[in-house]
Amino acid sequence: MEILVLGCGTSQGVPLVAHDNPGWDRGEPRNWRTRSSVHVVIEGHHVQVDTGPEFRMQCLSHAVDEVDTVILTHGHADHILGMDDLRQFCHARGGAAIPVYSTEEGLDRIRTIFPYAIGKTKVDGYVNLDLRDMPEALTLPGGGIVRSTLLPHGVDVLGLVFEEPSTGARFAYYTDCKRVPPAARELARGVDVAILDGLRPEWHPTHMTVDEACEAAEGIGAGMTYLTHMTYQVDYATYSRKLEATHPRVRLAHDGLRLKLDRRVA
Repeated sequence: MEILVLGCGTSQGVPLVAHDNPGWDRGEPRNWRTRSSVHVVIEGHHVQVDTGPEFRMQCLSHAVDEVDTVILTHGHADHILGMDDLRQFCHARGGAAIPVYSTEEGLDRIRTIFPYAIGKTKVDGYVNLDLRDMPEALTLPGGGIVRSTLLPHGVDVLGLVFEEPSTGARFAYYTDCKRVPPAARELARGVDVAILDGLRPEWHPTHMTVDEACEAAEGIGAGMTYLTHMTYQVDYATYSRKLEATHPRVRLAHDGLRLKLDRRVA
């Protein structure tokens, strides 16, 4: 299994515009964060999780040339507004639609914003989306499995656990959540890698703080946990040092982070 973090920033990205971003080190490239999303290759099948406003540039920057399936965690703007940039991936499929899975709220938002892209038969050169409800267990072509659970974020957000039968690898992606409920914690328990929402040091009503994310990471017990959806307040160098001293199995993600998971060679 291959995991590529395309973006790990909060809803406005990092740095903020029209803001002095106090304490933020512009000279550290890992502090520059586009909107949060990941690209997962599982049993050779390319799954794009969320398509934020920078989706096109993320693909160009990190050499994403294939998308077979899209999963939208929820319908907020920072996770869906790059949807139209799937058109070239549709063109590569000869105009065939790309399956898009999400919650009812996420699919309704896509229908509202991108009505022209839905319900086509096979139109080359245009974006073509096949909207589908996300099941609790989705078996992908090739045999990879994506299990889903709901996370609280004001709206329901899909928490995802990827399982690759050929390697035994397991990966949990829990972005945009205030907490990890017991069912979600059990689903992800013992994964090789988890990526968790860790917005900022201070309390937030719909996101986990860095400390709350570390507590959730302990409950999940992943081999390694990375934090995502971070504001400018989480300086990469400063918090990397803090986490190394207090939570050695928790790290900060960064745009362009690539991970390969294979329990056969662990």
